[in-house]
Amino acid sequence: MNHIGHHLASPWRRSLAAALAGALPVLAFPAPNLWWIAYVALVPWLLLIRTAPTGRRAAFDGWWGGFGFMLAMHHWLLPSLHVFTFVIAALLGALWAPWGWLVRRTLGGVPSGGRVAAALLVVPSGWLAVELVRSWQGLGGPWGVLGASQWQVEAALRLASVGGVWLTGFLIVALNVAVAVLVAVRRARVPAVAGLAAVAAATSAAWVWSPRPDPGDRTRIALVQPGVVAGRDSADRRFDREEQLTRELAGRDVDLVVWGESSVGFDLGDRPDLARRLAALSRETGAEILVNVDARRSDQPGIYKSSVLVGPDGPTGDRYDKMRLVPFGEYIPARSLLGWATSVGKAAGEDRRQGTEQVVMDVAGGPRIGPMVCFESAFPDMSRHLAQDGADVLLAQSSTSTFQRSWAPEQHASLAALRAAETGRPMVHATLTGVSAVYGPDGGRIGPWLGTDASAAQVYEVPLAHGTTPYVRFGDWPPQGALLVLAVYGAVGMARFRRGARGPLVPPVRTVHGSPMRHGR
Repeated sequence: MNHIGHHLASPWRRSLAAALAGALPVLAFPAPNLWWIAYVALVPWLLLIRTAPTGRRAAFDGWWGGFGFMLAMHHWLLPSLHVFTFVIAALLGALWAPWGWLVRRTLGGVPSGGRVAAALLVVPSGWLAVELVRSWQGLGGPWGVLGASQWQVEAALRLASVGGVWLTGFLIVALNVAVAVLVAVRRARVPAVAGLAAVAAATSAAWVWSPRPDPGDRTRIALVQPGVVAGRDSADRRFDREEQLTRELAGRDVDLVVWGESSVGFDLGDRPDLARRLAALSRETGAEILVNVDARRSDQPGIYKSSVLVGPDGPTGDRYDKMRLVPFGEYIPARSLLGWATSVGKAAGEDRRQGTEQVVMDVAGGPRIGPMVCFESAFPDMSRHLAQDGADVLLAQSSTSTFQRSWAPEQHASLAALRAAETGRPMVHATLTGVSAVYGPDGGRIGPWLGTDASAAQVYEVPLAHGTTPYVRFGDWPPQGALLVLAVYGAVGMARFRRGARGPLVPPVRTVHGSPMRHGR
């Protein structure tokens, strides 16, 4: 251990070690999908931080680890944003600096049983606070929150129905803290084992007592994925391919056909010929078609990304304009300051316009649907509100064609499993170029994925469900509880500091004669 400490005496070596340790949890996500590694992936980072010589160095270890995590999670942005990817990772990585300080504060040195018990609450709470801050849309949204790595683990999906992806993430961090203590602090094994038992008990309680989705009818939904269509006139040729695939659905008794994000590159008001062709497809298939229009609107200024429902007589009037835009991809935050990003990468040349409200659409002869666009499926609150508003099926229209041969398409498709489990509603993830997927009300996968090499129309038999999950009813209570834990911890620490600043609260020592002893001057 001393040999390792000697090698990490150099600040740069220590920073590199922190960055590598911070990157380790990314292996739990798609595409590696080593979900089980999440249960110990934070241990090297925790062990490094607890040996920091000062609180300041621990904060740097947190920062560097956060940089490593964010860079590894978003490395597929490098071809688009180039050097700016490192800038973003460094800025967001700074959110983990206070977390690093907290880790050393609770686990540094030879912690007592009480400090370890506090760490089992405070360290996961600090992690959730970081995820809560970086989940703000302006900072890139909740892509890669730790709990999302468990998208294919049934017990974790059951936990998500109780406390969202937040509860799963909290318990994963608590598990890592307990393992780190067992490895490094043998004197504190009892609270560490108690922490492991508490995680197991919480998971078991969710498994036994959380309500299952109440199954109801089924609906047949078709996904149309045209595949990569590039080059000149790509918008027209993509529409032709989608039209061709949709015709194959005639006679297959589908209730709804879903096209991916940016599937129509022209405003239907400007191109009535396309609106007529879509209406003809609706008549041929006997189903309404949800398309996604990415174009400058004819009825108001600006470019919008909009989910538009089309029936046998043309657009039905149901329209959802995307509300949460991708920073740099669809708009540049503080363009006057950061507009230079367009010169070093594929950042948005013109800001898209935002929608103002979520929409639940009534499909004729089909379910009520709640559409989202692109990375809006990463936001738990959006799908929760759609479920509260009466959506039977959640939908995300997406396109990750820019990142076709990266981990991004699988990462994006996996998010729908969590949104389904959280809300108890099935979720459809429809893309232009893959990965497209459908999940049932419990988050379990339905039918095949359409991978990034597929150009096809696929019909899914989607089970509907009724009832309300605890997460839909109570909302984001785990991060709120985490903030409360941190506030209490901070208040207790402040009280102790003030008490220490006033000196020991003990009476003066008295002599045998009963008068206070006076020290020599």
